[in-house]
Amino acid sequence: MPATNTVLSQAWLSPVNDFMAYLKHERQYSPHTLTQYSTQLRQAAQYFQSSSNGWLHVLPEQIRRYSMHLRAKQYNPRTINLKLSCIRSLYKFLKVKHIQEATIANPGEGIKGPKFQRPLPKNLDVDQMGQLLNIVAEDALALRDKAMMELMYSSGLRISELVNVNIGDIREGEIRVLGKGNKERVIPVGTKALDALTAWLTVRSIMAHEEELAVFVSKRKQRISIRHVRERMKEWGIKQGISTPVHPHKLRHSFASHLLESSGDLRAVQEMLGHTSLSATQVYTHVDFQHLAKVYDKAHPRSKKQNNDPK
Repeated sequence: MPATNTVLSQAWLSPVNDFMAYLKHERQYSPHTLTQYSTQLRQAAQYFQSSSNGWLHVLPEQIRRYSMHLRAKQYNPRTINLKLSCIRSLYKFLKVKHIQEATIANPGEGIKGPKFQRPLPKNLDVDQMGQLLNIVAEDALALRDKAMMELMYSSGLRISELVNVNIGDIREGEIRVLGKGNKERVIPVGTKALDALTAWLTVRSIMAHEEELAVFVSKRKQRISIRHVRERMKEWGIKQGISTPVHPHKLRHSFASHLLESSGDLRAVQEMLGHTSLSATQVYTHVDFQHLAKVYDKAHPRSKKQNNDPK
């Protein structure tokens, strides 16, 4: 990879900066995702600039060579696919937003990275979740933490959605959240989570400024940070004797897995998770062919195992 300290011209920087502004203000992407996109695109620009005058002049063959270069450098397949995906997304933005040449083709279209096995997210089983949430809360911090974990497991929230919940977002057994792309959805909240929230809200005023809207606050009397939530959940996992590390994403995944196992309703789980595609939910909840085959055998009227054929 060319040295990353080479100065990039505006032909490379301006499209990336415009794209970052779009992702931040219109798509509401998280700071972590914005950093990922910016880093990948700037690294790609460092490679392309020796043979091209800017993003509008990059050819498909150059992107193909870039992919081969990354393989030669022994980047793992997942990272290579991420880098190529960022490039394709940039060109889609340039065309849709009519930046400079509106008819610009996407030179990354059709250029695929190496295949890789997408790792399946791990979840806690029902007993482990019960053990984690069996907290005897004796102070405000414990009440807050129990309410956060109960809510995440009850409603499958992303950590960003959890920290952004305001007082007015929870009512009548439901919670309203703004997910990725600033898309709103309303999700049911279970009884145990509502009980934990009620217990926390009775003492919340001790830790929150009077004008603070956030449901969950820190000792600084302001909205709790994502980092703080991660730290607290990790600590509770250790305190409660959970054998595997506990983090917010694992609670969201446990919600999806347990709900799917009980209901078999993939579409409903997709809706509650806020996924735009069903395939994302299938990966997220590790629905494999064997599980789908069992559902088919049990439910489909023409299934071999459903009929009474003696064969």
